[in-house]
Amino acid sequence: MNNSDLIIATIKKAGINCGYGIPSGNVLPLMEAMRLGGVEFILTAHEGSAGFAADVMGRLTDRPGLCISTLGPGATNLATGIGNAWLDRSPMLAITCNLNTSQIGRRIQMYIDHHSLFRPITKATLALRSGNIGKTMSEAIKLALSEPQGPVHLDLPEDVALAETNENIPEIFDGDLPPVASEKNLTKGIQILRKAKRPVAILGSSAMRLKDFSLLKKFIEQYNLPFGSTTMAKGLIDESHPLSIGCIERACRQHQRQFLNSADLIVGIGYDTIEVEYEAWIGKTPLLQVDIEPVDIESDVTLIHQITGDLSRSLKFFISKQPTKNTWSLNELKKHRENFHKKLRPNSDLFTAFQAIDAVQSALPKDGILSFDVGAHTHQIASQWNTPRPHSFLITNGWSSMGFGLPAAIAAKIACPGREVVCLIGDGCFQMTCGELATAKRLGLNLPVVVLDDRWLALIRIKQMRRQFGIYGTELQEEKYRDPPEHYFGVPAFGVSDPKNLEKKIKEALKAKHPTVIEALVNSDHYLETVFD
Repeated sequence: MNNSDLIIATIKKAGINCGYGIPSGNVLPLMEAMRLGGVEFILTAHEGSAGFAADVMGRLTDRPGLCISTLGPGATNLATGIGNAWLDRSPMLAITCNLNTSQIGRRIQMYIDHHSLFRPITKATLALRSGNIGKTMSEAIKLALSEPQGPVHLDLPEDVALAETNENIPEIFDGDLPPVASEKNLTKGIQILRKAKRPVAILGSSAMRLKDFSLLKKFIEQYNLPFGSTTMAKGLIDESHPLSIGCIERACRQHQRQFLNSADLIVGIGYDTIEVEYEAWIGKTPLLQVDIEPVDIESDVTLIHQITGDLSRSLKFFISKQPTKNTWSLNELKKHRENFHKKLRPNSDLFTAFQAIDAVQSALPKDGILSFDVGAHTHQIASQWNTPRPHSFLITNGWSSMGFGLPAAIAAKIACPGREVVCLIGDGCFQMTCGELATAKRLGLNLPVVVLDDRWLALIRIKQMRRQFGIYGTELQEEKYRDPPEHYFGVPAFGVSDPKNLEKKIKEALKAKHPTVIEALVNSDHYLETVFD
């Protein structure tokens, strides 16, 4: 057994069944160990996509996602996906395959200092060396899974990869949880909540990593708390719940802010300010923060108390106490939701982006997974989409990088083969990552890829208009729309210009044995009214 075999045996023991990447000569020893060791190597079109896919594998499997690259430009490409896992807090192992140990540090083709590159965007960057492989791998896996979760970088020189070893496969340990909050702190939190007449809870992305999501629903119902969520936390409680107010700080945010300003207490549950800082919307409303870390806020935010510790244990403490009453009525919340969704869908005689989003939701089964990308459509989807369950709404909102949607959808289909997955992206994002269609085709995934084609980088165009700048550098194509080509890399493509045909094509694509591109020619002018209200 060589060190590559040991690395892969350890990875497999940890429950990791595949890794994403692009090969080079330096990567071949590790790839051969993957072939022989039963860990699938999935070839992507770009290392950044490999990182995004590994991020999503970590979210959906609760095991670290695995991505692999060569040195130098492979590593810098991979950095975009690693940064995503760093800010979105997904467990990941990122392996860079390097030169021979004796060549590291010299001025040699492609060489850079990987540890300096990755140190700011990982929990740790570790060197793999003979005699210490098992211990390093075990440490990396535990660290990636420890809260707050995140990526760990491992650098593997080629001579180390090929060297024989007599090390044993190490033990695999679960990640460390945060300490339990003190009973004194928890009791004070309950006292504050009981005094509030119009409290509102906002669920954040730290709550995505709970082992038991039912705790959130029990907590909300016991204290009769209207609840909203950040973008990434949608679906942790079914948004059809009568206490739901929807997503905050996305499309029609002013409508949501007006409602939140009527509260006398905001209860942040696992609220990570990496998605949106409190000072952007909370005003002078007092804040009770319940999370795994101390909250990051400006001095003008009225923080009256924070409970820092293991989130599950904190929620269980709240649930163990007597319920309390407040003045919210379900009718008031229902009226708010209805007005919210009406504002998200302004009158139009055209085929609009919001109509396309509704068509996708109608076609996707309730237990399906939506993966989407970053742009103006992100805001519209986040507010408009009704998310019924956890881990069914995939987006990056910490790193917030274009190019996430398609590799994330591929990973979701691999991680959850029994669930339907739809990828919904803008035309700018499609241009960035369309090469991953070949990845999906090679894997035989029945993945509909819906492209919202409005011929603009719409979010930036809107910002230019709002700031009274010239419209410059944001047009994706000048010519009038034409039907798409018959295929992209052998993946069939279709054009649609109305919501009925879009829904029909998606349903057909979900029955296919291959990916399908569906280009929806939409008018997105309403983004001026909805995305930046």
